[in-house]
Amino acid sequence: MTPTVTRTVDLLDLAATEALGRQLAALLLPGAVVALVGPLGAGKTHLVRAIAEGLGVTDSRVVTSPTFVLIQEYNARLPIYHFDAYRLHSEAEFDDLGTQEYYDSGGVCLIEWADRVPGSLPPEHLRITLEPTGPTSRRVTLEAAGSRYEHILQQLPASPRS
Repeated sequence: MTPTVTRTVDLLDLAATEALGRQLAALLLPGAVVALVGPLGAGKTHLVRAIAEGLGVTDSRVVTSPTFVLIQEYNARLPIYHFDAYRLHSEAEFDDLGTQEYYDSGGVCLIEWADRVPGSLPPEHLRITLEPTGPTSRRVTLEAAGSRYEHILQQLPASPRS
């Protein structure tokens, strides 16, 4: 599914990134799939941590990059499944993690390096691309594929507030 609604937001500092994550968390519904894209150090894991905080993870320090374990699970208002496709060699390897079962579980799936597994993403999802523009500033492009994600983008404030 081709994204129909796109939004670009300039985040001036880490606090703005955290605010965006908490605002997104308030809007995510069971079964949400969020595809995170960006170079090393772009802030993908930082944004995941903020989303997890917004979903009610009691200790956000447990949210770390799952690069070596490939998937981590966190208890929150909705279960969180945090994937990292960086070390995978194919979409088949990603699919072998049981991604379809996770997608269907009613939790929130947050996938770092999602651009490495585009064919494994469900047709409807939210894609977030993070581009560093300074030491802690980012340009974030949010692309909605599907009406539920369009609704999320329409509900987001114009600029994140902490």
